Amino acid sequence: MQTLVFNTSTKSAKLYDGKAEDSEVLYTYSDVPTVKIEDGYYQVMQIDKTSAEETRVPVARIPIANTNMLIKK
Repeated sequence: MQTLVFNTSTKSAKLYDGKAEDSEVLYTYSDVPTVKIEDGYYQVMQIDKTSAEETRVPVARIPIANTNMLIKK
């Protein structure tokens, strides 16, 4: 079971291989304004800083079936 931790204060997300904080970090994302819940997966959105306008682009889709998601403030 994987764990996705979305921190709303730091606007970051980390995907752990198992239990949060106690297992290997698989992926780390910064500049994450939101994590969307879609049909069967969590979609990590990231701010694209390469353009003049602030756009949000999906950077990861993580299956809900084998992932717990925690939201921190």
